[in-house]
Amino acid sequence: RVVVGSDEVWNLSHPWYGGSALFFGAGLRTERLIAHAASFGNYDAAWGLESTWANWLGRFAAISVRDENSRNLIKTALGREPELVLDPCLQFPLQPESRWQGPRRPFVAVYGHNFSEAFARSVRRWAEERKLPLISLGYRNAWADSQWITADPEDFAHAMRRAEAVATNFFHGCVFALRYAQPFACESSAYRSTKIRDLMAAVGGGRHLVPQGAPASLYDDLLGSPLDARISENIERLRRCSDAYLDQALA
Repeated sequence: RVVVGSDEVWNLSHPWYGGSALFFGAGLRTERLIAHAASFGNYDAAWGLESTWANWLGRFAAISVRDENSRNLIKTALGREPELVLDPCLQFPLQPESRWQGPRRPFVAVYGHNFSEAFARSVRRWAEERKLPLISLGYRNAWADSQWITADPEDFAHAMRRAEAVATNFFHGCVFALRYAQPFACESSAYRSTKIRDLMAAVGGGRHLVPQGAPASLYDDLLGSPLDARISENIERLRRCSDAYLDQALA
């Protein structure tokens, strides 16, 4: 068996590996191809799939995707109803092994880049009022108090778990905030809007997507209040469905 996924493995618009035939199963010698939590990223379902890609995907014995946009592409191209599953970072337990190397005092985690001035200003205002430093993980953001560019995956997971709140415009910023039930605010970007929107719709967290011109009170609420318990309930339900899909696909 060969499992392909997850992330944007089928994104034909991806600047680095868009259209990589390997992710569509080309050259893989196996009797059973499986896709798990695959995504077309910002490749819109309205654009459809050329027959070459559709034929490759038709070889998969089981397909699951992590967003509705990808689900619609598969349904239209193959006439099949793929399973909708969680990103593996939400589906499986995470147990970082390294010791915590970050700040000892409470902080706000910032993850992403190219934030709008309004979002940065509002998050900074909220953090300053509470005397919480802003720690930017993996990317440089001048409006943060410090830049932890060298944070490795385990540092990142530790930081997202320990943060008082999370400010992000990345899909996995939302995923890890949800993973650890952290208060968070997300500014959607053009490149990531589809997958972030679909994730939030699936777990019932749409209110965490901050619209342009949002008032200070919304930031106060999102960054300062616990997650709605129904979000965790939805994640647990989707986790069971994701586990059941893999059990069946790998059987």
